[in-house]
Amino acid sequence: MGEESFGPLYSESDRKIMKVAEDSLDPQLDRVHEIIAYARKAGLKKIGIANCTAFTREADMLREMLCNEGFTVETVNCKLGKVKLDEIIPGYSGISCNPAGQAKYLEERGTELNIMMGLCLGHDMIFTSKSKAPVTPLVVKDRKLKHNTLGAFQKP
Repeated sequence: MGEESFGPLYSESDRKIMKVAEDSLDPQLDRVHEIIAYARKAGLKKIGIANCTAFTREADMLREMLCNEGFTVETVNCKLGKVKLDEIIPGYSGISCNPAGQAKYLEERGTELNIMMGLCLGHDMIFTSKSKAPVTPLVVKDRKLKHNTLGAFQKP
C-alpha cells in the first residue's frame, strides 16, 4: 500500500532520515559503525547516549569510539535526578530510572541523534517519546537472555 492510503505519513524530516539511512546501509558494517556512517552522512556533530547504569562501561566505550570519530558526545545514565518511584507510581518504593529526565538532559545539550543502551522496557518507550532528537537503539535489555533478544526464537 502506498502512502496515499494512509494520508501524508512522512514529514520532510522523516524523508531525510530515511534517505540518509538508505544511503548508509552497508552489510560490511556492524551496528555501531552503521550509526557512525549515518551520522556522518547526515552531517551530525553531537550524539547523545542514554544508558542504563548496568551498561555504563559499554556506554563509556561507545563514547570513546564516537569521540575518536570526531563527534561530540553527551552521555546520561538512567538514574539522573534520583526520582523516588512513589512520586511516579504511588505505593511503590525505591529510586526510579528517569527516562524523561534523560531525554530532557540530552535536549538541553543539543544532541542531534540519541542512542539507547539497555533502557528497561517502558523506560525505552518514554525516552523515545520525549526525545527531541531521533533515537536509535543499540542495546536492548533482556536480563534472561543476556541482551540477546533473538535468543527467544531459538529452539531449546
